[in-house]
Amino acid sequence: MLRAIFFAFVPIFVAMDAVGVLSVFITLTRRLEKSQRRVIILESMITSLGLCFGFIFLGKLLFVWLGITGGDFMIAGGSILFILAMDGLIIHNKKRGMPVGRYAGVVPIGTPLIAGPAVLTTLLILMENYRLMAVIIAVALNIALVGFVLACSDWILYLIGESGAEVLSRIVNLFLAAMAVMMIRKGIVEIILLSRRLI
Repeated sequence: MLRAIFFAFVPIFVAMDAVGVLSVFITLTRRLEKSQRRVIILESMITSLGLCFGFIFLGKLLFVWLGITGGDFMIAGGSILFILAMDGLIIHNKKRGMPVGRYAGVVPIGTPLIAGPAVLTTLLILMENYRLMAVIIAVALNIALVGFVLACSDWILYLIGESGAEVLSRIVNLFLAAMAVMMIRKGIVEIILLSRRLI
């Protein structure tokens, strides 16, 4: 059982990319109070956990029922991230940083950043190879780890300072846009490959 949990934990850990999520979280929330950041962390953990668990039990059935492919999901998630990145780089340039919505813990942090297309696709693969309980525990451990990393953001903000946070914001927005384009590209490639198999 422990072996199965470990082998399920590793690919989810890689797909969630806690460090990448942290950099976006700092950029989004650096001007908020500690109490507001805690609320966003809690919201993001509940959202990502609920989405992952829902996907474990209903994901494949839902995809078949709605006619959605993994490629469709990647394009949708990538589009959301791209809009967010452009908003931070161009539209809100004078405000210095990304805009923080009321439900930032849900979108974009909870999904598609923590529980994004890569994580959900990984879960589908893991469900084919490992027992249900092993995958559930691996997901819970990963989300708890991400929550802990995000909770350390106050300390990191203190270390890098305001100017460091400003530089990080620009870099993160740029890489977020690149990540979004990559997700859209992979989604398009997957749809093309699927279409060729159906012909």
